[in-house]
Amino acid sequence: MPLIAVTYTYSTTTTDGRDTHRAAHRAWLADLLESKTLVSSGPYADGSGALLLVEGPDAATVQTLFAQDPFAVENLIESATFHEWTPVMGTFTS
Repeated sequence: MPLIAVTYTYSTTTTDGRDTHRAAHRAWLADLLESKTLVSSGPYADGSGALLLVEGPDAATVQTLFAQDPFAVENLIESATFHEWTPVMGTFTS
């Protein structure tokens, strides 16, 4: 199954909301990790956003799934991109 690179961009105006909903966001991600849908995720060190690697059939399907992220439901993501990624070397190759 392809890997989808999901990139979130955050705004400083949503910092308080993200702090409020972070536990629900991470619980939702933990469920995806347990089901082996989420491969890895984490925020950028500068707080500007996050990168999430997801196994899914295609970017459109993952985009539909990620509309359920509590951060998305609460409109705390400035923008999100979904790109199918084909690793050719390293940890994520099969």
